[in-house]
Amino acid sequence: MTNDDVTDVLNDLIETCKDGEFGFDACARHTHSSDLRSLFAARAEACAKAARELQGLVERYGGKPESSGSAAGVLHRGWVAIRGSLTSHSDRSMLEECERGEDTALERYRDALRQDLPPAVREVVERQCEGVKLNHDMIKGLRDRFDAAV
Repeated sequence: MTNDDVTDVLNDLIETCKDGEFGFDACARHTHSSDLRSLFAARAEACAKAARELQGLVERYGGKPESSGSAAGVLHRGWVAIRGSLTSHSDRSMLEECERGEDTALERYRDALRQDLPPAVREVVERQCEGVKLNHDMIKGLRDRFDAAV
């Protein structure tokens, strides 16, 4: 894999992280629960931290790191806003949208891990992928508990 190939994979993941950061931040602003607001804000910061780590790797491999999210992420956040306005930004709808975003992030990380990444890059991507899995499972668990309580 060339350095350009590595930076392309990493830049795709940076977009994914930025999408997560912006998505969790949007959900934090719209949720009614202070507990969820804190959780979403913490997840947004974790996504920002992951993006910064990947940006450092892109620079190390001689590339120009992405600094924004993807067009699909912008559309997803638009959908969060539209759906939220239709459901009065219910906590359940925010959890559903976060889970949908984490589904996408998990798929992108798994795609990246199918590539022949250098060992140091693979280590970071694997670790971050585990974090995405934990986020996904936590959000899904909260949504399931919310459904059970209703």
